[in-house]
Amino acid sequence: MLGVTDLPTYLAGLVLIVLLPGPNSLYVLSVAARRGVRSGYTAAAGVWCGDTVLMVLSAAGVASLLQANDLLFGIVKFVGAGYLTWLAIGMLRAAWSMWRARHERSADVSDDAPGADPARGGERPFRRAFVISLLNPKAILFMIAFFVQFVDPAYAYPALSFAVLGGCLQVASMLYLSVLIFTGTHLAAAFRRRKRLSAGATSAAGALFLGFAVKLSLSSA
Repeated sequence: MLGVTDLPTYLAGLVLIVLLPGPNSLYVLSVAARRGVRSGYTAAAGVWCGDTVLMVLSAAGVASLLQANDLLFGIVKFVGAGYLTWLAIGMLRAAWSMWRARHERSADVSDDAPGADPARGGERPFRRAFVISLLNPKAILFMIAFFVQFVDPAYAYPALSFAVLGGCLQVASMLYLSVLIFTGTHLAAAFRRRKRLSAGATSAAGALFLGFAVKLSLSSA
């Protein structure tokens, strides 16, 4: 169908891939828990746009270029790891501030509360999620390695095949991130009432982002 081979196998693999935890899904969950549904979907839109760019670059052969050029891959890899580290440090600093303020009245609404204006704290969920999605060369390499297995080389319009495969990926991502967003908003009320819980969750998110940064920096093409 449209140059796509073995679609059921692709969809089965896609489900497993989407469910794997990563910086994109963790950031969307964090934003939804701190700022609510609207900001959660703003971050999710950044992920979807970033993934779209990566899919286009993969179809255009940029992944093969990164795989063949160790220097270029290293530059992109360490820039991505540095950005994830910067985000992790910001989360850990925020967690420390929450811990120090844990005895203050929990009824006060902070900039991180759901419904707060994202611009007040200087955070731009769409932009951050977009950059997080883009600065991951392993994602580019994975997309081309995974997609190419299901594209019929004899099909006259391979771009259409990539579009079908990419569309399936985006639908799966939308469903999964929607679940995370609404899960995050349910956690928000508990975070507002319990600052120790909020500080602990933010610390855990920061530690995970540091882990993602280390994993990316140690990866190879």
